[in-house]
Amino acid sequence: MSEQNPFLVPGGGSDQAGDSFDLAGRNVDVGRGLEWLKQGWQLFTKNPGMWIAIAVILMVVVVVLSFVPVVGTLAVNFLMPVFAGGILLGCKSLSEGGDFGIDALLAGFKQNTGNLIMVGVFYLVGVIIITVLVFLIGGGAALTGGLIGRGPGVGMAVGGFFLAMLVMLVLLVPLAMAVWFAPALVVFRDVAPLDAMKASFFACLKNILPFLVYGVILFVLCLIAMIPIGLGMLIMVPVMMGSIYASYVEIFE
Repeated sequence: MSEQNPFLVPGGGSDQAGDSFDLAGRNVDVGRGLEWLKQGWQLFTKNPGMWIAIAVILMVVVVVLSFVPVVGTLAVNFLMPVFAGGILLGCKSLSEGGDFGIDALLAGFKQNTGNLIMVGVFYLVGVIIITVLVFLIGGGAALTGGLIGRGPGVGMAVGGFFLAMLVMLVLLVPLAMAVWFAPALVVFRDVAPLDAMKASFFACLKNILPFLVYGVILFVLCLIAMIPIGLGMLIMVPVMMGSIYASYVEIFE
């Protein structure tokens, strides 16, 4: 029965007999992006009530921490990979017919917690570097434009702003690619944080077309989910987590 399960991940270390784990990641067909979302939906329908409960708790935690100056923001960045790792472990259990409960949200605090937190630390460092660079570009253009005065000065300031936004987008995408699979690689294969982020980036890069399809569809679905006062995100967050697990299994396992 388990041989027909598209979500099944070999357990244990990467040296077991018959293990097909590949840290370099595999190339998959373009259409797999849509299939990952379908599999994410299938995981959601296995226990929708528990999924929604987990999504509510996670959103509440993020909102509450966001109200705490500085420390709250740091905590969100450090803890999100831990929560993600726990949820992915829950996805594995659910896909294999095992238990799936609220404790899945905390599973990352019992396994590879330090490495999961380090993924959040490295992500935050990347965000800070990008923010500083964007500020220097945008702020420098605005300052120079102000010194020049009206006309050319305004054009320089506006141009600098758009250039800064473009740079931010260009740099944030690779950073997102680096953290996409990192929690999964840490919890399932005990890969070191930086190695996990490197593997995640290159796996996303070699599958850029499937992820482009995936990203466009996910963006549209999230826009639709936000219409009813954002309540649709209680479904989209679980579906997205399930799709991350599905894509990890196909590309790495």
